[in-house]
Amino acid sequence: MAKMIDRIRSAVRGEVPPAPVSELIGLKLTEIEPGRAVIHLEATVRHSNPMGTLHGGILCDIADAAMGIAYASTLDEDESFTTLELKINFLKPVWNSKLVATGRVVKRGKTVGMTECDVVDEKGSLVARSSSTCMTLRGENAQGR
Repeated sequence: MAKMIDRIRSAVRGEVPPAPVSELIGLKLTEIEPGRAVIHLEATVRHSNPMGTLHGGILCDIADAAMGIAYASTLDEDESFTTLELKINFLKPVWNSKLVATGRVVKRGKTVGMTECDVVDEKGSLVARSSSTCMTLRGENAQGR
């Protein structure tokens, strides 16, 4: 049975278009291996909140994408998943910066798994740390997802 990671690798190679939300925000998947994904984002003024710093939701988006793709990379072709919970700690403000989010699968059970993600700036300084709980879907629950 084929693995989901093969489809994800096609996206990294540019053979399939990225998800619409990735284009909207500017996320770029640059690395994928089983249980690990790296996403880059060039944060600019268009990602700002009213105070002029990077909006926290954008940090959630990059972390969620890295963790979700890392988890998806462990799935079989007939499986899907959903995020049950997401937590993020914002550790420093960001203005214009090149961000890198590295998502990792901490534990993958038969039904429930845990992922984590560190988001760093171009100096390698930790900007945010996130974790999520995922549920693997099979059969009818995975259809159309």
